Amino acid sequence: MGRSYQTEAIVLRSLRFGEADRILHLYTRRRGRIGAIAKGIRKTKSRVGARLEPLSHVELQLHEGSGELQTVTGVDLVRPHRATRERPYRLGVGLIGAEAMLRLFGEPEANERAFAALARFLDLLDEADEPAGGRPALDPLALSFQLKLLWLSGYLPHVTTCVECGAGGELLVGFSARAGGAVCRTHARGSFTLSTEALRGIELLLSTPLADAAAAGLGDRVRREALTVVTSSYEEHGGFRLRTLSA
Repeated sequence: MGRSYQTEAIVLRSLRFGEADRILHLYTRRRGRIGAIAKGIRKTKSRVGARLEPLSHVELQLHEGSGELQTVTGVDLVRPHRATRERPYRLGVGLIGAEAMLRLFGEPEANERAFAALARFLDLLDEADEPAGGRPALDPLALSFQLKLLWLSGYLPHVTTCVECGAGGELLVGFSARAGGAVCRTHARGSFTLSTEALRGIELLLSTPLADAAAAGLGDRVRREALTVVTSSYEEHGGFRLRTLSA
């Protein structure tokens, strides 16, 4: 039998299946992360396919049967995010955010704050600046979004004081993913060096809205160090690496 329901969703990934179908990885407002099949959307005459491109924000009608995949029975666009998909730099940033959602929020469990953060991230990305020769992995919006996702998923990097003894300020010299935050010289074994500027920059990205990430004015070195904090946190607490960060 099964049942049908309606929910907002953002398409995180889309994979070809069979001759005309697609398997969708979705993050939904009502159910969190789910998988669904959209039948026939790769046919030439299908009008639904264009609405289910990666990063699209949609209102879906879904049918939940006995299998793992739900079936898409209706689609309305909320925000297409075409401005992001059609620009290589913005698309690179968007796909980093989408993969981070897939890996950190992989369960069918609703998280309103995570959904709202993802929607806001994509809205801002549509209008984001595109630095000449910039690398999406070092984009301040991408870094801010990933740090906030780590926070929402329970892996908040603590950078204001030493996680081992509480020392602060100039005494902080590194970051330990295993301990979950900054460490002083006394407790620096097993950590990697992190500059004072990077610690301040990470705290700024964590404590300010996504919309202010670009205005933070973080230098290249600070952004690289912030990326190392993000990737080491993924590896230590989730046991994964994002493929999109190496692009």
